[in-house]
Amino acid sequence: MAPFDPRLLRLVPRARGPVALLAGIGVLTGLATIGTAWAVTALVVAVVRDQPLGAPALAVGMTLAARAGLAAVGEQVAARAGATVSTALREQLVGVWLTRPAEQRPASGTALTLAAQGAASVEPYVARYLPTLVSAAVVPPMALVALVLTDWPSALVVVLTLLLLPLFAALIGMTTAEDTQRRWRALSDLSGHFLDVMSGLPTLVGYGRGERQVASIEQVSRRHRLATMQTLRLAFLSSAALELLATISVAIVAVLVGLRLTHGSIELSAGLLAILLAPEAYWPVRRVGTEYHSAADGAEALRDVVDQLEGGSATTATPALTTGGDIRARGLGYRYPGSERDVLRGLDLDARRGLTVVTGPSGTGKTTLLELLAGLRTPTSGSVDAPSAHLVTQRPFFAAPTVRGNLVLGSDASDAEAWAALRAVGMEGVVAALPDGLDTPVGDDGFGLSAGQRARLVLARAMLSPAGVVLLDEPTAHLDDEATAAVHAAITVLAQERTVVAVTHRPELLALADHHVELSPLRPPAEVWQSELQEGPRETDAHTSAKGGALA
Repeated sequence: MAPFDPRLLRLVPRARGPVALLAGIGVLTGLATIGTAWAVTALVVAVVRDQPLGAPALAVGMTLAARAGLAAVGEQVAARAGATVSTALREQLVGVWLTRPAEQRPASGTALTLAAQGAASVEPYVARYLPTLVSAAVVPPMALVALVLTDWPSALVVVLTLLLLPLFAALIGMTTAEDTQRRWRALSDLSGHFLDVMSGLPTLVGYGRGERQVASIEQVSRRHRLATMQTLRLAFLSSAALELLATISVAIVAVLVGLRLTHGSIELSAGLLAILLAPEAYWPVRRVGTEYHSAADGAEALRDVVDQLEGGSATTATPALTTGGDIRARGLGYRYPGSERDVLRGLDLDARRGLTVVTGPSGTGKTTLLELLAGLRTPTSGSVDAPSAHLVTQRPFFAAPTVRGNLVLGSDASDAEAWAALRAVGMEGVVAALPDGLDTPVGDDGFGLSAGQRARLVLARAMLSPAGVVLLDEPTAHLDDEATAAVHAAITVLAQERTVVAVTHRPELLALADHHVELSPLRPPAEVWQSELQEGPRETDAHTSAKGGALA
């Protein structure tokens, strides 16, 4: 990795202040370090020569107090800077992903790793590695200048040996980078696999396949553990190598000074100052090598996070919310990234105020069509002209801690409006029977509510939304007949004022539709079915109908 990625300051402006403050503290610490060496030397010389100790002792106390104060302030600033930068990265990362189409976002496992573990691992990089890096850039040059002014032979030894430490650190760092990348990939695989298993756990348990995933997770965890131990082993060996090299270098300076003191070719004050300053020239570089390993994960994560941020966001403007709106799609087609077959191809669709029902076998692109109409995906061909929409997915989003918070999410509806929406979908009695009514806590992913209750709650949320277009994906998939009838009635009322596009397999909702769009499975690409054209006309991929008029 590069010692410091300047893109961090450009993409995260909130990091500039803490990093600049840490750099200033590093410079002051370097000055205090050199001042301490001068003060200690003066005190020792005064003791040896039986001189007054008041002024040298006071200087030692002041310099030590200054170093202690700077160290305390540096720790606080570093900790705050790490938390600030980590939070800012996570906020910007999630914000960029939310503005991108779904096909331009990373996989769920990668996104989870970057936003959670990745952003958190940046803290030691900012809090410990960057301050150490600043000290390594400031303190050794200051110590060398002081050594040149005090005893140039000692300064020459330090210069010749000091260059070996960055060389060894770079050689070790290249090997460590490979191990860190391997461990980061293992962590991403583990996070993605665990997320997929947890998401599909009800299905796996239902089919008796839950226990078989234990061995798979153990295997991925073992791979991550082995990669971590390999990195730690290399970290300990590299730290020991740098310590040995620095110790030998300081010993050379000490031996040289001792021999010269024996022959009387150097003053005691100059020799003692050289011995005190020599370790300070090596110490920051050694710390950089040590902190490098603890910050390697953060550096690797920071590179991936910055790459995501540099990708920018979608440039399409978000239409303003309206109380109504028409949808117009022409030649609409979509192909998932990495796939060789289209999910949708050449679809023309017009939807206006009223209820448009989309039907078709599973796998024909009904959910993808809703995501295209909502602007969550970018068509690979054709165009979509639609206002902002409220999309209700098959797995609705729950974020707020209470029923009220999830119900009015995205709107400023009053309690009276919230109760009216709940009454429309048949949830008024259910919510009223809860211990705290609208203030009843809701767990993660709607925990505490059944699948049917969650489906009706998000439909009520859609009714409270100010969006002029409402997109519903299987709104009655988890409901019984009585609840389904209530939801169908609510959708009919909603369609009187807005444009509603609903995906369903229920004939009851289809009977209420003003327009009907039926999707059929796509044929293979032209080069595959070309021979079939000789046998007869190719079936259409989609056809539409409408009550009282044709729907393109």
